[in-house]
Amino acid sequence: MEQLDKVLVVIPAYNEEANIELVVEELIRDYPELDYVVVNDGSTDKTRQICREHGYCLLDLPVNLGLAGCFQAGMKYAYYRGYACAVQFDGDGQHRPEYILPMKRKMEEGFDIVIGSRFLDKAKGYSIRMVGSRLLAGAIRITTGVRVADPTSGMRMFNRRMIGEFALNLNYGPEPDTVSYLLKQGARVSEIPVEIGERLGGESYLKPVVAVRYMVRMLLSILLIQNFRKR
Repeated sequence: MEQLDKVLVVIPAYNEEANIELVVEELIRDYPELDYVVVNDGSTDKTRQICREHGYCLLDLPVNLGLAGCFQAGMKYAYYRGYACAVQFDGDGQHRPEYILPMKRKMEEGFDIVIGSRFLDKAKGYSIRMVGSRLLAGAIRITTGVRVADPTSGMRMFNRRMIGEFALNLNYGPEPDTVSYLLKQGARVSEIPVEIGERLGGESYLKPVVAVRYMVRMLLSILLIQNFRKR
């Protein structure tokens, strides 16, 4: 069944028992015009049980695939259900649903990817993550000529063409280096300003050491590896 003008909210979830009910119930209650799917990435807590008990739309992966595989499963769902666009939406409550429809309106101006940016109208700080974000933005600017203010934002909307790229190509993950790669392939990217909330519960995996490793890996990928990347 094609959903020619509908947005699918793809919610990757790994061990989000503390948050997933609040996230999904807000979408159901306040944004009934949006469709959603929770992609349970082999959680070891009660995430699966909570989704099943409440009858949420659920893709239940039997093993943990990591963000790339989990997100790709959601994009396959979007592709084969015929959605016009899909938005990556965290299951921890940090992303705010009120920005989804403004992102879609921006996309309708002719963009392939719209990013919910924390830094379009405010300066970045100087924490480890913000310094890393500056470096990634600079690397993308150098290699593509395009300014992306918030390359590490996880709130990204993709149009039908981009859904197909993620759904049908195995080497795509929703990361800054993929945004860089898609820019080189001619994708049009824009941003809108958003506010990102605090995690509602649980603990983020992105500790300082992990964050530094992530930034280094992304920098190397953008500056070097993307030059040899194939579909």
